[in-house]
Amino acid sequence: MQGKIVKGIAGFYYVHVVESGVYECKAKGIFRKDGVKPLVGDNVEIEVLDEEEKKGNIREILTRKNELIRPAVANIDQALVVFAVTKPKPHFNLLDRFLVMMEQKKIPVILCFNKSDIAKESDISKMEEIYRSCGYPVFFTSAKEGWKIEEVKKILHGKTTVLAGPSGVGKSSLINLLQSEVMMETGSISRKIDRGKHTTRHSELLVLEEDEKVEDCGSYIVDTPGFSSLYVNDFEKEQLKYYFPEFGPYEGLCRFSGCDHVHEPDCAVKQAAEEGKIHEIRYNDYVAMYRELQEKRRYWRWKIFLPRRFFRLILKFWENRSNRQKKQAQNIYILM
Repeated sequence: MQGKIVKGIAGFYYVHVVESGVYECKAKGIFRKDGVKPLVGDNVEIEVLDEEEKKGNIREILTRKNELIRPAVANIDQALVVFAVTKPKPHFNLLDRFLVMMEQKKIPVILCFNKSDIAKESDISKMEEIYRSCGYPVFFTSAKEGWKIEEVKKILHGKTTVLAGPSGVGKSSLINLLQSEVMMETGSISRKIDRGKHTTRHSELLVLEEDEKVEDCGSYIVDTPGFSSLYVNDFEKEQLKYYFPEFGPYEGLCRFSGCDHVHEPDCAVKQAAEEGKIHEIRYNDYVAMYRELQEKRRYWRWKIFLPRRFFRLILKFWENRSNRQKKQAQNIYILM
């Protein structure tokens, strides 16, 4: 019997089987032995142990189309990245890191900036200027007032969409407007630190409501816990430039072939950034991530030659330095 994992909590996986309902399953030990962990969104083969109690075991995980580590989901068609225009103020460096991760996985991204009803027009214009020029679809919504919700529903129709973003931006409120089967817990942001409180603690796949005139073609949304940090370190620094789509028109126009657009003279991308054709915030975030990946390479070079104890001390030093740089970047790039 085949189904799709819609939720996973404490080693239990809830598998939705069409026309049969949801089964509470455990993963067989073979998965642990092979180092494989079932993810929300996985298509799986299950064996039923008790039909009346709806219990079973996961026998096989079918081939994944794609998978994400954070949030931990699989078989995604697109990502709806939700940030607030204000309260909390958007952290552009964090947003750009998530966009890089999606570009690497080749997952299409839709940007949704919530709380536009309480934002200044200048803030909305700035965010639109930054990200529309990169080629991303951008929506400015208000979960409180119900603005642009129907437009968001249209782009989610017929697809499995992962909804991701920091805590406190209104993800759960948006989900409550997109579907009514499960009412998600919502919360307020902390006045002291201007951040959201974690109301979503696990990933869960929800079925979206369909128009009665349209046949159900499988519209799902994956609600995920909020995040406040994200590391991009599973690829080499030379690959990073390919995950910034606005750099594409300038590739091959630089003086040096294989230009990384950081230190090299006569760089077309650097010139475009100076002329405002590439937004300064996006370019600065690219440079910050490039240097972070550069430091990662140094770690492994030292690890080969140094004893483990000395390597740990050096690693700790670079981590502290990196954390200080991130705090400085946060102060620079948060929209005032």
